Amino acid sequence: MNLNILWFILIAVLYTGFFLLEGFDYGVGILLPFVGKTDAERRTLINTIGPFWDGNEVWLLTAGGATFAAFPNWYATMFSGFYLPLFLILLALIVRGVAFEFRSKHDDPSWRNLWDWCIFVGSLVPALLFGVAFANILKGVPIDAEMNYVGGFFNLLNPYALVGGLATLSLFTLHGATFLSLRTTGKLREKVNGLIGKLWITALVIVVLEVILTYTLPHVRAKAGVVPGPVPIVAALALLAAGPLAKKGKDGWAFVMSAVAVVFVSITIFQLLYPNVMVSSLNPEWSLTIYNASSSPYTLKVMTIVAAIFTPIVLVYQAWTYYIFGKRVTAEPEKLVY
Repeated sequence: MNLNILWFILIAVLYTGFFLLEGFDYGVGILLPFVGKTDAERRTLINTIGPFWDGNEVWLLTAGGATFAAFPNWYATMFSGFYLPLFLILLALIVRGVAFEFRSKHDDPSWRNLWDWCIFVGSLVPALLFGVAFANILKGVPIDAEMNYVGGFFNLLNPYALVGGLATLSLFTLHGATFLSLRTTGKLREKVNGLIGKLWITALVIVVLEVILTYTLPHVRAKAGVVPGPVPIVAALALLAAGPLAKKGKDGWAFVMSAVAVVFVSITIFQLLYPNVMVSSLNPEWSLTIYNASSSPYTLKVMTIVAAIFTPIVLVYQAWTYYIFGKRVTAEPEKLVY
């Protein structure tokens, strides 16, 4: 295995970790105004992700930084071609972060309601647009021989990409619901469990539709990437199991299954994409690959050494955080932190 392949795998791991961890964050934010009907309930929902959400976003920052350093041409083409969607994602994440901090600065109900809806929008927009972006990367976008994106914004709003956005939105919302079922108690938990069945059916239908559409793509039919083998089957089985497990009250296993579905769907995307990092819809030979879009061998070597030192430290720290704050959160007023 050369360093180009290694860094493609590492970036795939970073994006997969981001979708896994920030996915349930987005799901909780999307469900916030609908599950939480009182201030105490909404505060409880926010507290379930309070210790984690900002740490989970570091996975995205690291993935973007690694893309810039390891595959600068990929970074340049993607961030210029997808400028508006990525700007909207950034704006949504800023609004979301501000909302978490500002919500409790004033006890007026209208003030808190405003920021609760900001959390909802700031969670929904990235959950939708990340799916749109990665669906376009896999499907192919207009890239010329000089690695420049030559399409417009509406090139990105094609049916396949929009279904991809709905797939990530529904999958993350289900993931957030199974997380809440694991982290809440009493009536709030019962309310979440009542929603999981509907969210599960919705996610199942949309994800299956996106999978069918994916296998109609020319380069996927031609098996240009890595044949995913059992990986998408595992994703499908995990998604199928999540709903029944939640219905039986097996909260932990339901969350594990939704997590497995998110992870294996992400792995499938990168398997089908390899060795490309962006597919050109104008000419397959103009596609960006792990070789023509990469940095120099020396840069990749230095990055590998740095990653080998610091990655285990970060993983241990984040695992410790989840262990410390892993207990269920109650809606008892005296136990809520504002």
